[in-house]
Amino acid sequence: MKKTSQIIPALDLIDGKVVRLYQGDYAQQTQYSDNPIAQFQHYLSQGAKQLHLVDLTGAKDPSQRQTKLIGEIIAATQANIQVGGGIRTEQDVADLLSVGANRVVIGSTAVKQPEMVKQWFANYGAEKFVLALDIHIVNGEKRIAIHGWQETSPLTLEQVINDFRQVGLQHVLCTDISRDGTLQGSNVALYQEICTAFPQIEFQSSGGIGSLADIAALKNTGVAGVIVGRALLEGKFDVAEAIQCWQNA
Repeated sequence: MKKTSQIIPALDLIDGKVVRLYQGDYAQQTQYSDNPIAQFQHYLSQGAKQLHLVDLTGAKDPSQRQTKLIGEIIAATQANIQVGGGIRTEQDVADLLSVGANRVVIGSTAVKQPEMVKQWFANYGAEKFVLALDIHIVNGEKRIAIHGWQETSPLTLEQVINDFRQVGLQHVLCTDISRDGTLQGSNVALYQEICTAFPQIEFQSSGGIGSLADIAALKNTGVAGVIVGRALLEGKFDVAEAIQCWQNA
């Protein structure tokens, strides 16, 4: 059975500061806060049960990972936080789990080195991982984008999911890149299609949420979680309103 669907507030961190990149471009970043702990506590106080954190500094330069800070955020908030950002090695996984991440989000590495990542599933448990599969839809094909969206893999979303189902895949965060950071609404049809095709997978929608109506539109798609980033930071609505909208939609 699916767990209760939930609103998942998200923060992106560069050098300890809460930022947003437009369409994944480091040159187009907006800074919102220099206190991620206070920001997450604000979300938790309004009823959030799961949070999402991306280490953009670590994604760009693995030697600069913000693991210590992430551990401090988790310790201060005592929250369920799934963490991603350029996870490339088993040590990255072990470090994040050891500082308290409840799940590790794996992107390009799962596409480029699937056998290695499958071994991580075996070592730590499939429930500890979220595959972040960002897609370009080209002529109806859901092609996986990798390396900060700079490359498009020949693999499709369905191929990667089917491959990882063999090792117990549970969580998939799927982003239609054309919607990310736009506040133009989610690709509702995409989520309806993939949730129907893979009913045993808990999908998290990501990208494009700009209004409560965008959240309501996802209600009957089957997604297990709705990741909301920029709209919360810009005050389009708050977490409590989003949760209420999701429950009442």
